[in-house]
Amino acid sequence: MTRGHLKQILLITDGCSNHGEDPIAMAALAYEQGITVNVIGIVEENVIDQQAIQEIENIAMSGGGVHQIVYAHQLSHTVQMVTRKAMTQTLQGVVNKELQQILGKNISMEELPPDKRGEVMEVVDELGETASLEILILVDTSASMKPKLPTVKEALLDLSISLNSRIGANQFSVSVFPGKSNEVETVLDWTPKLDSLSSIFPKLSTGGITPTGPAIRNAIRDFQNRSSLRNDLREDEQYYDESSF
Repeated sequence: MTRGHLKQILLITDGCSNHGEDPIAMAALAYEQGITVNVIGIVEENVIDQQAIQEIENIAMSGGGVHQIVYAHQLSHTVQMVTRKAMTQTLQGVVNKELQQILGKNISMEELPPDKRGEVMEVVDELGETASLEILILVDTSASMKPKLPTVKEALLDLSISLNSRIGANQFSVSVFPGKSNEVETVLDWTPKLDSLSSIFPKLSTGGITPTGPAIRNAIRDFQNRSSLRNDLREDEQYYDESSF
C-alpha cells in the first residue's frame, strides 16, 4: 500500500465457507499485498453460530482488518463504521512506520507524549479524508442471505453517500458469491458511486455453496489487474511525453 491510497475488501456474509480455498489463508495473502480485509457477519437474532463467528474473526485478523457481528437491521450503520474504522487503523499503521523511520527506533503512536499523539491523529484524520479509497465489496448470496439482500443494498447505498462526502476519490466494485455460472461474479465494475445497485440487487439469485475463499482470491486478482493497468497507463504517458520532443 502506498501512502494516500487505500485498498479494502469488505466481506458481507452470514455463514461458514464450504467450498474452495481457505478464506483465512486468502485473507492473509491479501494483507501481504497491501489489501485490508474487513468482515461484517450478519446473524439471526435468535441463532448464534459459533463456528461462523470464529471464521469471521479469523478472516479479519489474517487480513489486517476489523470485523463486526450484527443483526440485519443494524447493518447500514455498521458498514460505514467498519469502513471508517479500518481506514483509520490502516493509516495509523502507515504513520507508525514513518515515525520509526524518522526517529530511527521502534516507536508507536501510543508511546508518544499526549500532545504529540494528538498531532499525529490529526494527520491520520486528514489522510482519512484525502486518501484515495478503493473498496471491493464481496456479498454472500448463499440461500440464507436471500431475505437480507435488500438490507445489504440499502447499507451499501448509505455507504456510498457517506464516503462521497470525503475529499479523496472513492472507487467501488461489487462481486457476489456464488455467482450464476461461476464461484464469483462481478455485478458492479469499478465506479465512484454505488447508485447502480438499485437495479442489480433485485435480479440476484441466491442459493448453493459458499465459496468465501475463492471470492477473496478473485478480489486479490482484481486489485492486481487494476495496479497493472495503472502502471501501463503511466508507462504510456511517459512514452508519450518523451516522444513528443
